[in-house]
Amino acid sequence: MGDKKVALVTGGGTGIGAACVRALAAKGLRVGIHYRRSETAAKALLAEVGEGFLLSGDLGRGEDIDAMVERLHAVAGRLDILVHNAGVALNAHISAMSMEQFDEQRLISRGVWYLTKRVLRRFMLRSNEGRIIVISSVVGSTGNAGQIPYAMEKAALESFVKSLSKELAGRNILVNAVAPGFIATEMTTVLPAEVHERIMAGIPLQRMGRPEEVAEVVAFLAVAGSYITGSVIHVNGGLYGG
Repeated sequence: MGDKKVALVTGGGTGIGAACVRALAAKGLRVGIHYRRSETAAKALLAEVGEGFLLSGDLGRGEDIDAMVERLHAVAGRLDILVHNAGVALNAHISAMSMEQFDEQRLISRGVWYLTKRVLRRFMLRSNEGRIIVISSVVGSTGNAGQIPYAMEKAALESFVKSLSKELAGRNILVNAVAPGFIATEMTTVLPAEVHERIMAGIPLQRMGRPEEVAEVVAFLAVAGSYITGSVIHVNGGLYGG
């Protein structure tokens, strides 16, 4: 297991998560790649970055999280950096969204809370050291039509970060959020042309961001940023200033 620091990225097989895995591995960390459905992509990424490991599970299920933490302890023996990236975006106007869809969206923030709780108790509170980074979204601050539950979830996660940072004050465990704007991933490539044009009109840099540009900030918070906690760092090309 050794002395090399260990990171875990949830939803690490694709998109922003995969970029975070690459960025953390480039910093010399041993990185765990969590996935739920993207097994093929996660395995290919692990082969690319070399040293690391895979974890699978549904973050909406407490028993899956418990099993993940036990496997993490078995394969790595420690966890120094936890990056909460996994998520879903269920889009519909309030009149069309069902209670079941709302509840599925809500499960993400519950999973973040429970995985953090288990990681703190098993690893970080014992070592008196750690970094917890949550991937939020600009819509947590601005809101967005057709994404009410998603925006609610992201706003809640930012409140989670601010509250947890205060609970952990003095324990050498830093807690922050990174809030991307519109990033060129599979989620945004399917946007209709008129929606894409409207988004571009609101971004001063006149382009979507790259997953690597979000991952750069995550990697900084993971290995540096020693006087930053309880913060939400926006990466959005000027779309929103915070």
